[in-house]
Amino acid sequence: MPPSLTIFHSLLLFSTAFVAGGLNAVAGGGSFITFPTLIFTGVSPIAANATNNTAMWLAAVASAGAYRQDLDIERRDFLLLCSVSLVGGIIGSLALLYTSPDVFQKLIPYLLLLATLVFTFAEPFKKWLQHQRQKSSPESVPLFNLMVAQLAIAIYGGFFGAGLGILMLATLTFLGIKSIHTMNAFKTFLGSCINGIAIIPFIFAGVIAWHQAILMAVGGSLGGYLSAHYARKLEPQLIRKFVIIVAFSMTAYFFIHG
Repeated sequence: MPPSLTIFHSLLLFSTAFVAGGLNAVAGGGSFITFPTLIFTGVSPIAANATNNTAMWLAAVASAGAYRQDLDIERRDFLLLCSVSLVGGIIGSLALLYTSPDVFQKLIPYLLLLATLVFTFAEPFKKWLQHQRQKSSPESVPLFNLMVAQLAIAIYGGFFGAGLGILMLATLTFLGIKSIHTMNAFKTFLGSCINGIAIIPFIFAGVIAWHQAILMAVGGSLGGYLSAHYARKLEPQLIRKFVIIVAFSMTAYFFIHG
């Protein structure tokens, strides 16, 4: 049974979800805040992961609606990558449910570290990918390879999810999308597929803390929708630095106290 919500915990979860929704809409990395907050308020790790997934899915849907005018991409590519995202999300969520709580507890610091490193070095990695693509012809990167990469990313997203958006941006680089707003829109829709489908096994397993999830969904949706509209006026690098500091702090905490 999930812990009962106190007024303090309710305010904490709502405010952190609001901030996370904004971060996800602008730079990504919101789960570095919401997932630890759920654990700090007494939710068990696997339930915290499932609850965070559920709450942030609704926030992602809100952001997707705000970004819909930027979604300009080949319909076939969109449908195929959405399909593999759905399959991968189911596989990842089932893998989480079949992982023992003790094992997952021990994995948390390493999962956070992986996501933190991916987030921290995303920009130079993306530039390297763009350079590699410029040296190669588009035919040298078949859509099938992109689908395999997206399937692996979706499995990771269904299992844990932090840093998911950054990994998807790297994949989208090879589609030749030049507009960062189009990439963000596509990333948001794919993330909605992964997190949305992963909720189904979590519901049947009864691991979602619904009161916490609904509260965070409202906060995250507000933060995501408002930030998506004002994203162009914000300084992404400053936000990224803030997320990196938080991510390393959370990772260090779980290594010490995990």
